[in-house]
Amino acid sequence: MRHCPALFVSAPASGQGKTTVTAALAAYHRSCGRQVRVFKTGPDFLDPMILERASGHPVYQLDLWMGGEAHCRELLYQAAAGSDLILIEGVMGLFDGAPSSADLAALFGIPVLAVIDASAMAQTFGAIALGLASYRTDIRFFGVLANRVASPNHADMLRESLPSGTGFFATLPRDAELGLPDRHLGLVQAQEIADLDQRIAHAAKILAAQHCAALPEPVAFTPVESASPERKLAGIRVAVARDAAFSFLYRANLDALRALGAELEFFSPLTDTRLPEADSLYLPGGYPELHLPELAANSPMRDAICSHHAADKPILAECGGMLYLLETLSDAQGNRAEMVGVLPGHAVMQKKLVNLGMHSVALPDGEFRGHTFHHSNMETSCAPFAMTSPARARGKPEAVYRVGNLHASYMHYYLPSNLPAAAHFFTP
Repeated sequence: MRHCPALFVSAPASGQGKTTVTAALAAYHRSCGRQVRVFKTGPDFLDPMILERASGHPVYQLDLWMGGEAHCRELLYQAAAGSDLILIEGVMGLFDGAPSSADLAALFGIPVLAVIDASAMAQTFGAIALGLASYRTDIRFFGVLANRVASPNHADMLRESLPSGTGFFATLPRDAELGLPDRHLGLVQAQEIADLDQRIAHAAKILAAQHCAALPEPVAFTPVESASPERKLAGIRVAVARDAAFSFLYRANLDALRALGAELEFFSPLTDTRLPEADSLYLPGGYPELHLPELAANSPMRDAICSHHAADKPILAECGGMLYLLETLSDAQGNRAEMVGVLPGHAVMQKKLVNLGMHSVALPDGEFRGHTFHHSNMETSCAPFAMTSPARARGKPEAVYRVGNLHASYMHYYLPSNLPAAAHFFTP
């Protein structure tokens, strides 16, 4: 058993400032010389990019549905070794979803810090804090942080509204320099925010001035006994696309491939003109629609991927990676560009969300879990090889396509959900 102070940063809803607060806390404690490990609840790809910059460590997802309790427990146990603080950023509101952030916090006994956007309220702040603290009796409530506060007088009103015994942790002001820009899939990628480090440091400095150095009480994290996976990919080299257009990569997926014995080689479809020497290809999701001219102009890379597919070498393409393999892709403004063309069809970006949610899929080698989140419509002559099953009762299934040794879908696979079977995607 390992003990480490831990804090679960949640909120009553999305958009309250959880990522800013979590990043600021990580940067502040890091500036004090502490080792801080950060996790993100749910399937989000973008928030972890911000949190990695703030903490200086890789950020992993904690999701009871995708990965399961044992997987989450093992990640936390590993993080507790040598860490001075563990921070977990929640997803949506504290009690939203099944399982919810509250379920995760309760399961592992991690106290909750609630971030509340106070920009348009006064005494109601106390009512919201009371509701969050008392809605479930199995939640350890650490306190509240008031975000987007207008003035010292406003802060005083918020503090006075709290019921006795509810900790008022800190405030962050209404300040454009603290905000994080977003686009249709969430926050803008970390590498695209030129002044990201300054924004995080600015927020951390504000917290430092409020004497937030005290750590929460240590939480006990227990180990999980698990056998090492069979190294089914030993000797297999997997080329993984990773650049501004293809960045939606779970750290746990890369760890899973390495645990199976694979050697990973990273490349950029945007700037590289050839594939690494590899047996298999992994094209994750991202923002190909934002880089249509560059992707279309890189004909040597498109030819290399076509040759890889023609040689019947495995390809796993997820969401944006699948769109890249189509004949053409159009952005929301109607700009159309030629893509790789190994998957017949076309896709057009939409101005509204097309599908969102947790999904599972039963394939011949086993069931996988993951999620889908996209703003495009796709047309193809390919018949689906399988259909995903949405976790929500009224969710919309996604098609899984198989063309030769290519597996393609809008679904982002969480490979640790079925590690023994994950090797199937990459085995020649």
